[in-house]
Amino acid sequence: MLQTPSAFTPLIDTPRDDAKSAAPPLTFIFHRGKLLLRSTGLDGAEPALPASLAGLEIPPERLHPVGTWHGRYCQATWADDDALPDGDHAWYNLRALFGIADDGFLGLAGRASQIAEWARTHRYCGVCATPMARAAGERAYKCAACGLTAYPQICPAMMVLIRKGDQVLLALHTNTPVRRYTALAGFLEAGESIEEAIHREVYEEVGLRVHNLQYFKSQSWPFPNSLMIAFTAEYLDGEIRVDPAEIEDARWFGPDDEWPESPHAVSIASALMAAHRPGRHGR
Repeated sequence: MLQTPSAFTPLIDTPRDDAKSAAPPLTFIFHRGKLLLRSTGLDGAEPALPASLAGLEIPPERLHPVGTWHGRYCQATWADDDALPDGDHAWYNLRALFGIADDGFLGLAGRASQIAEWARTHRYCGVCATPMARAAGERAYKCAACGLTAYPQICPAMMVLIRKGDQVLLALHTNTPVRRYTALAGFLEAGESIEEAIHREVYEEVGLRVHNLQYFKSQSWPFPNSLMIAFTAEYLDGEIRVDPAEIEDARWFGPDDEWPESPHAVSIASALMAAHRPGRHGR
């Protein structure tokens, strides 16, 4: 499952030069959600990041600390266009690295992508348009003119697998990059708790009511900046009635039904479905 590697230590401020490792920093460079990699280094678990910033014209103030990984300093930045430094590099969507890079690298790249996108989109104050400056000691931009403080945006989203006896409800979402049956999911609205969002989304999307909510796990999901918070719930009442704007199809799957293709193993949806598959683990 996509997660921060255990050998990673986060950093808010750029370390002094004498505190950095002797090895050059690992620099995660993004353009419109794509990561720059050396195209000749995709065979191993850790894809090869650019060895230097030469030819990319990235100003030093755009470099943001991410942390250290195995003692090596990591930083994130962005490029204004998709120009390549040479023919040995290419831009890769992070989803294209699923099954190629290991979860540790993907988790770190996902963290770096969110930092880079936050920095790119908060260079100017959203209230008075004054250029923003980094706040010392915290991951934030501060406006010297009006005092606005801007932190990285994180969008919480609920995910829920509904159980009804020895069946679970899976849905085919209308707007999804991959057409697979999976658990229900949706973003929280202002003022909602996770539990309130689950009850609302379940009723809106499939017309059911649930109870006995149980927390499962959470996962950062950098597409572009979500926090997925997964639950299970028990069916209470209602008949399936899908909202076609959100759900193309939803149905119950039991032990004797053909199980749909699971989402990629890096996603929390895959872990949630595997842990509660009908007929498994005595269910």
